[in-house]
Parts: sequence; C-alpha cells; structure tokens
Amino acid sequence: MPRRRQRAMAGSVSDGTEDSDSSAEREQTHSSESDGNMPKRQRLTRASTRLSQSSQDTPDLKRAAEHDESPPLTPTGNAPSSESELDISSPNASHDESHTKDQASRDSDKDLSHRPKRRRCHETYNFNMKCPTPGCNSLGHLTGKHERHFAVSGCPLYHNLSADECKVKAISREKQEEEAKTQEENSSRHATRHQTPTPKQSKYKEQVAEMRKGRNAGQQKEQKEKHMEHRQTHGNTREPLLENITSEYDLELFRKAQARASEDLEKLRIQGQITEGNNMIKTIVFGRYELDTWYHSPYPEEYARLGRLYVCEFCLKYMKSQTILRRHMAKCVWKHPPGDEVYRKGSISVFEVDGKKNKIYCQNLCLLAKLFLDHKTLYYDVEPFLFYVMTEADNTGCHLVGYFSKEKNSFLNYNVSCILTMPQYMRQGFGKMLIDFSYLLSKVEEKVGSPERPLSDLGLISYRSYWKEVLLRYMCNFQGKEISIKEISQETAVNPVDIVSTLQSLQMLKYWKGKHLVLKRQDLIDEWKAKEIKRGNSNKTIDPSSLKWTPPKGT
Repeated sequence: MPRRRQRAMAGSVSDGTEDSDSSAEREQTHSSESDGNMPKRQRLTRASTRLSQSSQDTPDLKRAAEHDESPPLTPTGNAPSSESELDISSPNASHDESHTKDQASRDSDKDLSHRPKRRRCHETYNFNMKCPTPGCNSLGHLTGKHERHFAVSGCPLYHNLSADECKVKAISREKQEEEAKTQEENSSRHATRHQTPTPKQSKYKEQVAEMRKGRNAGQQKEQKEKHMEHRQTHGNTREPLLENITSEYDLELFRKAQARASEDLEKLRIQGQITEGNNMIKTIVFGRYELDTWYHSPYPEEYARLGRLYVCEFCLKYMKSQTILRRHMAKCVWKHPPGDEVYRKGSISVFEVDGKKNKIYCQNLCLLAKLFLDHKTLYYDVEPFLFYVMTEADNTGCHLVGYFSKEKNSFLNYNVSCILTMPQYMRQGFGKMLIDFSYLLSKVEEKVGSPERPLSDLGLISYRSYWKEVLLRYMCNFQGKEISIKEISQETAVNPVDIVSTLQSLQMLKYWKGKHLVLKRQDLIDEWKAKEIKRGNSNKTIDPSSLKWTPPKGT
C-alpha cells in the first residue's frame, strides 16, 4: 500500500508526463463526459468532501467512501482557484482511488478554506469605504436616487439635510422636470419663427422678480448668531447654512445644481473614471492660497494619490511636499511666465507663451487648468497653440490670474480654445478682461472671432454677459436709424451667430413683414448705464493703447 501511494503521488506531481496515447484517450473520454456530468460531479465533490472530513472518526464511513467516485482535480495538480476549475477533468484522474480520494479531500479543504475568504475581502473593500463627514453613516445620497454614498459631494449630512429630505426633493425635481419638458414640447409644436413670451412665461418672470426683491435685505441678528454658532460647531466639516442668504428661488436653483453635479460625479465613480480618496487630488497649495479642486486631472499617479499637491506659482512645477516646495522656491529664478509680455497696464500684464517653445510650462498649465474645468481634453499636445497668460504683479512677482489659449491657425476662426480664471480671482472682473483681450486680438488681426465649443457652464455665463454688455454699449452709442448685424460684427469682432443669439435672449430681435428688425430697448440700456455708473472707473478693463503685439506670421 505505501508503494502504490508513492507511485500515485509521483503521477499527480508529474502533471501529464504519462504516455501520450493513454493521456489522449483519457482527455477525449473526459471531454466527452464533462458537459453532461457537471451537476453530478459537483454533488460527488461535496459528498466526497464530507466523507473525507468525517473519515478520521468513523472507519466505516471511510471504507464506504473508498467505493465512491473520486472528485476531479485541476490539470496542474494545484488547489482549484475557481468553481469552474472543479469541473475540469484531470489526466491523472485514473490513479489509485485511495490517493485520489485523499488528494481531492485536501484540495477541496483548501478550496473551501480559501474561497469564502476571497468573498469576504471583496465585501470588506466595498463596505469599509466610508463618508469622510464626521458622524455620517454613509446612508442616503444628495440626489435621493442612491442608498449609499462615499464622498462629501453626495453626503446629505454635510449639506445639512437628511436622507428622507433628499428623496422628497428628488421626487419634486422629477415632477418639475417632466412639467417643463411637456411645456417645452407644446411650445415648440406651436412656435412661430421668433415667438414672443407667452402670458404664462411673462407671469412666471414677474413672480421670479418678486421673489428676488428681498434677497439683498440682509440677515437679522438671530439668523447671524445661528449661522455663526453652526460654523463654530462644525467648522469645515459641514456646509454653511444657506437659508435667508438669498431668495428661495435662487437657493432652490443652487440645490438643483448641487444634486446634478453629485449625480455626475457618482456616474464617473461607478464607471471607474475617478476614485474618491485614492487617485484624485483634492487640494493644491498654490502660492499663498490653498485651493479645493473641482475635477480630476491626469497628473502622474505617484502625485495624484497624495490627495494634496504643491505647485510653484511661477514655473507651475508640481511637488509632493511642503519641504520640497520650499527648497524649490529658494532656487526658482522665475518670477513671471515665459514668453513675451504683450500687454501691461498698471499691475496687470499679459504674456504670450508659445506651446512649441515652452512645452513643459504649457503642459503644466493645462494640467493645472483641468482641476477646475470639466470639458478640457488638451493636456500634452500643446505645440499648435499660443497661450495668453494674465498676471497681477506685486513686489514678489507676477501671480497667475488666468489664461486663454488659441490655435495658431484656426480653420473656423476660433479666437479662444480654452479659457480659465483661477478660483481666487473669480467674480472680480478678470474673466471679462480675458474675453475682451481675446476679441482685441481678433480686431488687430481684422478677423471675426468666436470661442470654441462646447463652453463650460461658467464660461457660457461669462460670454453671454460679455456679449450683452458689448451690444448694449453699441446700442447706447449708436445714433443712426438703420442698424446692421454685419456692421456690429465688424466693429466688435463678435461672430454674427453670437450676436443673433444674444439679441434673441434680450428679446431685441423681431421678424416683421419678411424682415428682421432690431429693437432698441431703452429699459435695458438704462439698466446697463446705471450699472456702469455704480461700477465707476474700475481698472478691470482692457486698454487697446497698452497692447504691444503684432499677429504672428508663418506659425
């Protein structure tokens, strides 16, 4: 008996070193029977496993198990790594029954001991992910459509809501969206070429204006104390209280935008395009600011997994720690962007940087911009582009305010490919300055320009505001009787398509007796004049006389 067992062991380890004829016959026999006997073999495997486990205490059962059919082994003789391998017949299955029984029982024990552990590890990976908000159990979602969340963007507690409140708001939003969709279909079905607002739309606009009247009234003393107490208690772990800061209408719009953004992030997380906490940079240290990022940027993995990135505000090199940044700043000789300074007025300067001559700087600029832009796709192929970088100077250097890029040779006459204002300089007029500067370059080139589509949400808002201001200024200074969209386009360098869409949004374009008429709405012009007087002599404007630039040739 020991000799037979030794020979059987050698046969099981040899892994198919028997005669080719006999092994081929066995393979053919097993392959023909494998499909029809799968359920039977699984039952026999479980039966033989139970018998082998109880064989130590019950000799009678052991003898009975010797007459049972032995379970199949894997072709390599190793422990099966999956359930599918248990159904594969082994070339060594015809060896001594006592050996195959013992070997199968050992392999089955290994299989049973390993498989549940793998399953538990997978479950632990999913359920160990936890929302970083203190006191949150990761249940519910801001959108009201998911049972769990793992990021602050979807946390109801962070947004001072409960999971049930989020579900109620989600149902309300869906009803409003269905009603709006139905109204849009009905209006488009009966629409004329340039339809004026319906009485229902005009009434709704008046209601919105009425709701927004009290949004600048300010908070009462009790409300301010409540807000301060909430901030002192929770700090940055909770969203500030937003009630009574603005009108209920604007607050609801903001909540809808939050839910929509959270839903988009959840879809990206499910698709695996972003992974919260592992390969997403959450904050960057940039000069004297620490900025929260908005979107994923394809920095190298060894930097992205850190969560916080340290960036030199002059050369835009990215580093892993504060110590490395401090040593770099002591040696960095850059105090402004590379390239030519083509504009300067006061502390504001604009530098023209060639993507071909300063490739590394432009690539770093694109990676930095992607942290705050959703639709940006250009990171490394920067050679066909020129970058116009706006800076604000002080005694330490020229600090990055924003930039826009444009193709050297644009077939569609796009004057902007990508535009960004850094978050610390937003809502200060720098975005309009960048847009105005891009159109100033188009005027010098004697071209009509337009931004490349699609525009980001903030970019679309900025451009619509700029086009509105340009048209109202033109209308205010216009003294003639007949106005031409072509003349407006030639003087302002704005594309006629953008002019028409802006006039339509302002309800200044009407189709009458086969002709398009531009209406000079004095109420809008007076409103714009009042804003200009209130703004005063701001330095956030572009002075064409300060531009020192000639269009590049042969680039």
